[in-house]
Amino acid sequence: MSTSEFAGSEPEAQFGSALSAADLAGLAGEVARLANELLVGAPSAEIAPAPLAAPGPAPGPLPPPRVGPSASNVGGGGISAAQTQPPMPGFLHTPPLAASPLPKEADVRPAPTLLSELFGTPTPLELMLSADSRAPSATPYFLELAGVPALPAAGALPAAGALPPSNAPALPTAAPAAALPLPAQVPSAAAPDFARIVSGPSSTVPVLSTPALAGGAGPALSESVRPASVAGGTPSDGYAPELVPNLDALPRIFDAHAIKKDFPILEQRVHGNKRLIWLDNAATTQKPNAVIERLGYFYEHENSNIHRAAHTLAARATDAYEGARERVRRFLNAPTVKDIVFTRGATEAINLVAQSWGRRNVQAGDEIVLTVLEHHANIVPWQQLAAEKGAKIRVAPVDARGQIILEEYEKLFNPRTRLASFTQVSNALGTITPAREMLEIAHRHGARVLVDGAQTVSHQRVDVQALDCDFYVFSGHKVFGPTGIGALYGKTEVLEHMPPWQGGGNMIADVTFEKTAYQPPPFRFEAGTGNIADAVGLGAAIDYVMAIGLENIARYEHELLLYATEGLCQVPGLTLIGTAQDKAGVLSFILDGMRTEDVGAALDREGIAVRSGHHCAQPILRRFGLEATVRASLAPYNTREDIDALVAAVTRLQAGQPRR
Repeated sequence: MSTSEFAGSEPEAQFGSALSAADLAGLAGEVARLANELLVGAPSAEIAPAPLAAPGPAPGPLPPPRVGPSASNVGGGGISAAQTQPPMPGFLHTPPLAASPLPKEADVRPAPTLLSELFGTPTPLELMLSADSRAPSATPYFLELAGVPALPAAGALPAAGALPPSNAPALPTAAPAAALPLPAQVPSAAAPDFARIVSGPSSTVPVLSTPALAGGAGPALSESVRPASVAGGTPSDGYAPELVPNLDALPRIFDAHAIKKDFPILEQRVHGNKRLIWLDNAATTQKPNAVIERLGYFYEHENSNIHRAAHTLAARATDAYEGARERVRRFLNAPTVKDIVFTRGATEAINLVAQSWGRRNVQAGDEIVLTVLEHHANIVPWQQLAAEKGAKIRVAPVDARGQIILEEYEKLFNPRTRLASFTQVSNALGTITPAREMLEIAHRHGARVLVDGAQTVSHQRVDVQALDCDFYVFSGHKVFGPTGIGALYGKTEVLEHMPPWQGGGNMIADVTFEKTAYQPPPFRFEAGTGNIADAVGLGAAIDYVMAIGLENIARYEHELLLYATEGLCQVPGLTLIGTAQDKAGVLSFILDGMRTEDVGAALDREGIAVRSGHHCAQPILRRFGLEATVRASLAPYNTREDIDALVAAVTRLQAGQPRR
């Protein structure tokens, strides 16, 4: 239709020429206001605009809308995920208003459903900005309370209770290497520079007040979100950000009770009306709502096989799976996603390296160096390889406190050493090994190095580039993720020269009956249909941990370890096994005259879950003349009340008193 034809058409007859530029602008503003009110009015979902007159530089651009590759460019054909799927979870993404239809009244539903459809944010935690854009020490789990004394410096003894008896083992006095100084305080809020982001209805993650990116600080806890006006704006403009007072002088307290509420399993009662106290975290950690909900969302909205099909759900599932791979890459600070292979866990990852790299590179007469601290999963695969190839295993000793003797460790290396494999944190004793020094020793002698990080990743930050390890393995269920999923990191130049260890779909480029061409890493090592949903759940668990801050976790758990060590040292007849100076949150002990399985059963009747047995680490326990210990292991949802209950129960048990 030409301009002249349009001039006499029905629309002009209806509206005339009254729609001036000002009128159009006013109409657009009204539509925007209505959209804002509808969003804010959604149950448990409030989104406030950025401050109207916030000084300082404008925030940087939003992160890119795609993290992982789409179905069209990974291992097979398919439509572009960019056409069918919103940006990867983990970013707050606000599309232009015109691109998102306004919800009808009947469509106003509780978050995260409404927000998922409008903004592509499947789970409550994924409403937060990318963890990479935050200061790692500022998290929703620091309460801003006036007049509350700060926690003692890392390494100091807890104030409560008496010191251990003079004959007690020495307490660890230095925080783990990853524990950094106290979190930085929120900068002075001289002007309103905070916008609000609210989590979904079923999540207990507190409401976040998110400063402008230029501020450099992370979220602080707020009790509620209320409409408020900002200087320079009017209430009629819609909900404005709530102002946050100057908090720079207030101490921060790590609130494990708030974290515990994120884990529904910890709300239950056992053995009648006993509160469940989970102190078996070295075996497996519990799962937060953020992970549980992400798994449900995947099966409700994304479930499909990946990389191959050319339909919408395949694109969604592929993006979710590859997005989880990117999260693992960032979590370990690997250079590229090509270095991250999904496995069933640390055990399968070690077996993969043994069967693929080991069979190609270890020959008769070669040597493999381990330590006496190792979990069985880091012993048996190497024994099998050595038996097949005619190689030899050499084992590094520990001292009476469970610490690696570096001088003896270096003596084990020679020109025939092909590989060193060691745990970064002992699951039986909690010893933190001097990983960097051990890696340097092995590399000086030309050996490749595998680091078992199963007991590390939920307690302290890992940087595989700083470590310079050749392989790094961990299990998802140790870091609040699902079981049956884990990851292997390998240096690019190492993975590229490793053959596949399993054959099947997904890992091939071309197959004939004469030969097969394989995909490059990481797909070469992921034959068949992988554990797609649980990989996505692992990504959500990583988001959760990064939101809390691994430095915060390391510092809090170290203080809790000191408190627990002090308390257990007061129990007559109790002996702690493993008293390394640098130690994670693991407390292994025995009670005089009592079998460990009896102690474990008695604590279970009190609602306290610990592990009793050899912990799949028989060599290190036999180093101390034992076949079993009782092991209590810590996580950020454990509290001093949990420790008090453990100490009281063990004391009564040792004294032969009846349980409460």
